[in-house]
Amino acid sequence: MGTTDERQGTRVRMRGGLPLKGVFRLRRFGDIWHKHALSAVIALAIPDLVLLALGRLDLAVYTSAGAMCALYAHGLPYAARARTLLRVALGMIASVGVALTAAGLIRSTIALIIVAAVLAALHKVVCDAARIGPPGNVIFTFMAATCAFMPQRLGEVPFHLVLVTAGAALAWLVCMAPGIVRPDGPQRIAVARALEATARALAAAARIPAATTGGPAVIARIPATAEGPAETTGGPVPATAEVPAEDAAGSRARHDAAAAVNAAWHTLLLAPAGPGRGALERLLAHTEESLATGSAAEADRLAAWAAEADRLAAWAGDLRRNRPLPETGLTEAEAAELTGIAVERATRRGRPRPLRTFHPASPLFPIGIRVAVGAALAGVISMADGVGHPYWAIVTAASVFQANAVLSWHRALQRAFGSLAGLLLFTALLPVSRAGQLALVLLVLLLQFVTEALITRNYWLGTVCVTPMALLLTEFPGYQPAGPLIADRWLDTCVGVAAGLLSCLLVTNRRTAGRIGDALRRVAVTQAAAEHLLESGSPGAGDRSRARGLLVTALVELREVTEVAAGEWWQRALPEERIARAERQGHRTLARLAGPVRDPAGIESAPGR
Repeated sequence: MGTTDERQGTRVRMRGGLPLKGVFRLRRFGDIWHKHALSAVIALAIPDLVLLALGRLDLAVYTSAGAMCALYAHGLPYAARARTLLRVALGMIASVGVALTAAGLIRSTIALIIVAAVLAALHKVVCDAARIGPPGNVIFTFMAATCAFMPQRLGEVPFHLVLVTAGAALAWLVCMAPGIVRPDGPQRIAVARALEATARALAAAARIPAATTGGPAVIARIPATAEGPAETTGGPVPATAEVPAEDAAGSRARHDAAAAVNAAWHTLLLAPAGPGRGALERLLAHTEESLATGSAAEADRLAAWAAEADRLAAWAGDLRRNRPLPETGLTEAEAAELTGIAVERATRRGRPRPLRTFHPASPLFPIGIRVAVGAALAGVISMADGVGHPYWAIVTAASVFQANAVLSWHRALQRAFGSLAGLLLFTALLPVSRAGQLALVLLVLLLQFVTEALITRNYWLGTVCVTPMALLLTEFPGYQPAGPLIADRWLDTCVGVAAGLLSCLLVTNRRTAGRIGDALRRVAVTQAAAEHLLESGSPGAGDRSRARGLLVTALVELREVTEVAAGEWWQRALPEERIARAERQGHRTLARLAGPVRDPAGIESAPGR
């Protein structure tokens, strides 16, 4: 039951109301969705089949809680994956342990709702701060909220936690097993994504008319995700912004490529040093240089960049097929210098400290309050309506909360539409699910597999399968009347969506605009350093590359925090003129940093890399 990246489609503004454009648009399948799907199915199937053979399928909820850890960390190198999965497993065990203890001690439904709401807020804040990636906080909240409302005796809690731990240990083994066959697989995939994204950017540049190729490298106004380029949903550009030389498609492609290259560097830094990593670093250094050169190609160079795009795409195919790593043509000295510069740039960004997110001054603190208020409100309303599963409303509300109000509005629509379609699917599958417990287990596993495929295309499409799967899980202890089950689920979905949106509107997050000031200062500092470098004489290619990389990173961060702030409710006016001026000046400096170096064929040209 994974989720897509919650930053997708941030190019919207509240001033025009709550937009609908792009909410239900379908994207391409994720390139590694099958890894999540197969890992989760294997980790779920083994304990489920064992419990089925023992006649204790009622215990499957506890093993499932641990098995769901198999959905995380598939993009990380195996050494980092081992550590991350261990932290995920410990977090799941702790969350379920708190929920089970509360269920054994507390008889008040309202008190249990408060416990589940607080856990939901903690899950959201910690996962966002740690940048855990998809499926984020939703799985933790789903399992903890479910366990909080299960009949429980304190004496049973230790045994149930042993089952959770066993499921998590199995999930760890399943996710680590592919490393035996392909130990550098995640690094290869990350670099292949960077190659493919750069190839698309160069191909787009090669199609631009000659009159537009001399402009600066434009940073697109959309973020990219860890799984690939983000989807744009449209929306106005600040009136003071300068129209970029490249067309919109080329601008988006260039930003996606820069984001993919940066993500690949971060992935490589997590891998152990060795010959394999060194070869991938040289390949990525070549890719980054190709991207920088393509931003200012002359008309007679467009064919060269088209050929380079074809070569990068072919190299990406070799990486994905586990073929020998290609030779880039860079000398050892060039590769070492460029790799060192990229590593320096990547390590400067660092990661936020999760404990700081609980401070009231943290940008994530209002989001945590939103989740707690919305989840508690959803649970109380569900209880007042007499619904027998208030945790469904809590989970729905928790899943609605995204980076800003506009994204939360999008997620709410996707959740509601997907749940309605999922209830229709559940009704159609009832005869199959009630043919026997084996059929029930196999159907749940099938739905889990299909969910991981469809959710990469759009969240609502994945929810179509998540909804019947959640309903079928409630039937593991025994069959329930279908009519009340469907009615409760739909009512809880509506309550959760409404409560989540209401909480977004009531609990404002004006601190997002404050982050723009910090981003503007970073752009100013990096641009001033670049200008000083240019004025100092004839800087070397390495110094130019370092300055260019730091400035690109600062501009990307500025655009991302601006888009998050622009989609917030009751936000003070954004400094659009300052933002547009900083981006315009930054892009001009990037163009000046493009110096005469060799092109992909080894010919001196200007400007280039």
